[in-house]
Amino acid sequence: MVNATLMNIADAPTNVQLPGMYNKEENARVPIIVTGNDFSTLYAPLIRDGRMEKFYWAPTREDRIGVCTGIFRTDNVPKDDIVKLVDSFPGQSIDFFGALRARVYDDEVRKWISSVGVETIGKKLVNSKDPPPTFEQPKMTLQKLMEYGNMLVAEQENVKRVQLADQYLNEAALGDANKDAMESGTFYGQGAQQGNLPVPEGCTDPNAGNFDPTARSDDGSCLYQF
Repeated sequence: MVNATLMNIADAPTNVQLPGMYNKEENARVPIIVTGNDFSTLYAPLIRDGRMEKFYWAPTREDRIGVCTGIFRTDNVPKDDIVKLVDSFPGQSIDFFGALRARVYDDEVRKWISSVGVETIGKKLVNSKDPPPTFEQPKMTLQKLMEYGNMLVAEQENVKRVQLADQYLNEAALGDANKDAMESGTFYGQGAQQGNLPVPEGCTDPNAGNFDPTARSDDGSCLYQF
């Protein structure tokens, strides 16, 4: 419904009707501005040329410094520290610095949970007569922000390593270890041959007349008597 409504507005921007209304007067054309990270997930006819004008914004160094200044405005972080922080992580997105700031506050909440105990946190938050917990604003120094930034980068690297490991296992010889290959008995031979190792070939079926117990890879030469 949303896609159809937006397409109708894009095709007839001066004739927008509310449910149950049929006005003959033309409406003023009003632009609709949306932001997003991945517009490929939208309905394809909606984003074609003519219905939508698309602009890609790649923030410059000055843009990133300006946005980060707004992110850390209430934390009283000096402008020079923000510049050094942005320059220390040049390949990171704007969300990285927002997550960095949130991580500092998250750790303050974790410290409070550790002080009151996990067993009693429910009583502190649910139907409690005590006032809600208060937290002192953490002091954000450049050293602390750099420490948390390096932690986030390390987490990103761990995710990349896991993804690369999955890709390697899928593309390596062990990637053929699917259910059909194991049930048919062809997995071992295929995996060894992909490693360029000398593998004795022959009939590996014990029910065949020419069964070869020394063979490790079936070459299709098994003979059967019926």
